[in-house]
Amino acid sequence: MASQQDEDLSQTSGKNPDYDLTAAIDPNGVGLRQKLTSYGDAHFSLFMRKLFIKAMGYSEDALSRPIVGIVNTYSSFNPCHANIPQLVDAVKRGVQLNGGLAIDFPTISLHESFAAPTSMYLRNLMSMDTEEMIQAQPVDSVVLIGGCDKTTPAQLMGGISANKPIIHLVTGPMMPGSFRGTRVGACTDCRNNWAKFRAGIIDIEDISALNEELAPTAGTCGVMGTASTMACLLVGLGMMPIQGATAPAVSSARLRIAESTGAHAVQLAKTRLQPQTILTRESFLNAITVLQAIGGSTNAMVHLMAIINRHPALAGTITPATIDSIGRRTPLLVDLKPSGDNYMTDFHNAGGMPALLHQLRPLLHLDALTVTGRTLGDELDRVPLRPLPAYSPANCIRPLGDPLYPASSLVVFQKGNLAPGGAAVIKASASKDRRLLRHRGRAVVFNGSADLAARIDDPDLDADADSVLVLRGIGPLGNPGMPEAGLVPIPRKLAARGIQDMLRISDGRMSGTAGGTIVLHVSPEGADPGSVLGVVRDGDVIVCDVDERMLNLEVSEEELRARIEQRKQEMAAKGQESWVARERVRGYRGLYMREVNQAEHGADFGFLTAAGPRTKEEDRAV
Repeated sequence: MASQQDEDLSQTSGKNPDYDLTAAIDPNGVGLRQKLTSYGDAHFSLFMRKLFIKAMGYSEDALSRPIVGIVNTYSSFNPCHANIPQLVDAVKRGVQLNGGLAIDFPTISLHESFAAPTSMYLRNLMSMDTEEMIQAQPVDSVVLIGGCDKTTPAQLMGGISANKPIIHLVTGPMMPGSFRGTRVGACTDCRNNWAKFRAGIIDIEDISALNEELAPTAGTCGVMGTASTMACLLVGLGMMPIQGATAPAVSSARLRIAESTGAHAVQLAKTRLQPQTILTRESFLNAITVLQAIGGSTNAMVHLMAIINRHPALAGTITPATIDSIGRRTPLLVDLKPSGDNYMTDFHNAGGMPALLHQLRPLLHLDALTVTGRTLGDELDRVPLRPLPAYSPANCIRPLGDPLYPASSLVVFQKGNLAPGGAAVIKASASKDRRLLRHRGRAVVFNGSADLAARIDDPDLDADADSVLVLRGIGPLGNPGMPEAGLVPIPRKLAARGIQDMLRISDGRMSGTAGGTIVLHVSPEGADPGSVLGVVRDGDVIVCDVDERMLNLEVSEEELRARIEQRKQEMAAKGQESWVARERVRGYRGLYMREVNQAEHGADFGFLTAAGPRTKEEDRAV
């Protein structure tokens, strides 16, 4: 029997079609033949590509197989992704057991706590990196490995735009820790205990000890924060197999999921099923139903808007109002922090996404296609429902008929003059004082994060428990980067009196792990010269009525117009109008400031959306 070396030599001596100069190379081919570097001679380009890849030790047999790219977002600055080396190995095993060739390549890695000014500032850059690397390299399908908040949306945004076959694999949630016999975990418990520390309820020894336990293993935050939310939404969208969302990062189950993902990726390389084909309006409606049922992160709304507006056939067909509409008929079923009491490990042990989807079945579009090539209904039929007893302490998934919260976990405001952009959102189910969901109070205004830090704990701050804390200047452009600073802390003098919640309003975002009565994503943001938020003054009365979807500043239209005109003149005189100043900023920051759109459009770059860049005439009209 001829050896592999003899076979390779036979191919290079004249039998290998790659050296047949009479046969044209299909630019839309597979494997190494696709996306050839331009040297003016396609056969020479392929020859060069092969000789250099052989420096990595690949044989002709290996190079003849479908190529599955694996996006490697490992970074020593990213504890959410600490298990990626093991996941890459498991994916490669799955690919190669199923006849493919797995080749990993790096892209940007983002972690919420290690990116300044904010990871959201870099999400669009990561999406560009992902899109271009998928487009440029000879891969037949791609496994997108990510975890931390902005990573998975950036990858899906780039993947849709590249429109090559993709499948997602998340790193998985971390395990909870323990403090004095009580389970704790990042990052709802981080914020709750930090608030207690600020209020003097716990001391420096306690907060130091908690710092050792809140993130005890690798993985994403172990509650229903943005990372967990996006993992669940990937299942709802059909872009990840239904068992892929909840297994802990440090579990053997996570590695088996990675191996099976590699097998699915080989199948995708053969079927060439593209994300723009998989994703339909019904896919997004399913994902939004999941978002409301899990009490997901408010950040998911911004990400979903950015994702859908990358899809040429769907851009503009779903808005934040759609999320509110679906919320009205969708109950909250998953009892997880910050809307409940449990952790992602509990959700996984209760059956995870398959168990939840079985409960939600009457509300879902079961004919929506998934990345496996089967419909969502088919996928559910393949996973038999074996629920825990409905009211067992171990079961954090409530029955559809007896929810944790009746409907509208996430509410989008539709009325009032304070948020005419239609993006303002509140996670009503995470309110700590439900009385505040219908509230009227005097505004206490902070102009940016620095002003907030300087004055929030001033004993002379003119604020009481009924005040409405307004933080502006932290929107997509104003910061820039739309940081997770919307969780305005309770002023220390009030926290010390036991006040745990106040109505807070901002144009920024809030961590999905955070709770409270907090309105976010107000649009147009405060940095916009025409923004109503930008002219709110201390003492103005603000009305918030969640049931009525109303957020209103009790100032006459005439007075608002006068304030806005005065502000425009003052900003222009001082040269502070960011809408003008951004034209002179260099580098990525300048690109970001010139191109980022508002929250209702996903805070994406205009030129990256399916609609593409505006013309000069359109810019002048804006």
